[in-house]
Amino acid sequence: MSYFQMVLGYVVGYAVIGLVLLPLYYKLNLTSIYTYLEDRFGKYSYKTGASFFLLSRTIGAAFRLFLVANVLQIILFDAYGVPFWMTVSITILLIWLYTFKGGMKTIVWTDTLQTLFMLIAVGVCIYTISNEMEISNIFAYVADNDLSKTFFFEDVNAGNYFWKRFLAGAFVAIVMTGLDQDMMQKNLTCRNLKDAQKNMFWFTIVLVIVNFFFLALGVLLTDYAQQNGIDAHKDQLFPIIATKGTLGLATAIFFLLGLIAAAYSSADSALTSLTTSFSIDILEIDKKENKKDQEKTRKKIHVLFSLILIATILAFKYFIADQSVIAKIFTFANYTYGPLLGLYAFGLFTKLKVKDKMVPFICLISPFLTYFLNYVALETVGFDFGFSLLILNGCITFAGLYFFKRK
Repeated sequence: MSYFQMVLGYVVGYAVIGLVLLPLYYKLNLTSIYTYLEDRFGKYSYKTGASFFLLSRTIGAAFRLFLVANVLQIILFDAYGVPFWMTVSITILLIWLYTFKGGMKTIVWTDTLQTLFMLIAVGVCIYTISNEMEISNIFAYVADNDLSKTFFFEDVNAGNYFWKRFLAGAFVAIVMTGLDQDMMQKNLTCRNLKDAQKNMFWFTIVLVIVNFFFLALGVLLTDYAQQNGIDAHKDQLFPIIATKGTLGLATAIFFLLGLIAAAYSSADSALTSLTTSFSIDILEIDKKENKKDQEKTRKKIHVLFSLILIATILAFKYFIADQSVIAKIFTFANYTYGPLLGLYAFGLFTKLKVKDKMVPFICLISPFLTYFLNYVALETVGFDFGFSLLILNGCITFAGLYFFKRK
């Protein structure tokens, strides 16, 4: 439940997106949000920002799809002897087919349906497991549970210290939504700025409520596993309980639908936004090719990123199989989104220009310095930056840009 500290920080982050970033994007009428960096600093900064997005989004989408593929493998395909690489390929193929056919409009509709399935699945699973455990008042049960402690103010060195998590949540929301082409692409399809801001407002409210119920379900699942002697932890907790517990076939089906919906609602649009960003930001096909050739190039890039996702997921299978996916997503985000945070902060809050050719080097060095400083802090004074490493990374990038400012 300490994760809820980050969720509260999200509220501040989404307020910044709605009041600062969305007005900027609509004013500049951007197709790719990273063209702002070209206008502000130059071409090298633009390419650097787009490249860090491509890296961040590829890893993030791969993590989410890895979770789905891993669960499908555990509860279904292992029994039929289907190899993991084939499960991954099927998972990507399904996304490829409907994004390739329908584009952004299809994604908006499928996102709506996927979100609906996810919420229904959470509701059904909470209802089923509370009946199985004979819980009359879920809210009271979760509130009285030892696992439900949410706020941690005792140890400033700990990674779950409140202000670290809260501030990390605010900045994670800004970078993983406001500075992410995938997430902003959906908001920029709204008719006008007012509708986009209204969308962001309602999204924030729903996000807080849904996260609370997910965390409450986590408390119920952990207690259920302990009471029934089920040995399952982290990302394998729910699939093992759903398939090997006494919750019934319907719960297992709803769980599977909810899990696929939750992961696909992010991953499908990620594949499209990766294609768009690479085509527009890196190859600049809108400036070099006619409409017919642009379409051919986009199709090739779509296939290319599908193959990259498959390769990345298979790599995760051997490196993070026993670790929490969500923790790894935020860990990687600390390093890959930090330079974007520094670039946009420098662009929005100063009027300074930078030596554009130095920007790629600054943004590459910053994550390594962040890792080094975090290691030194842990080893010398036992201070854990936790998810607030993102802020440190952004500050280092900001400082580097200031050092190489143009007179």
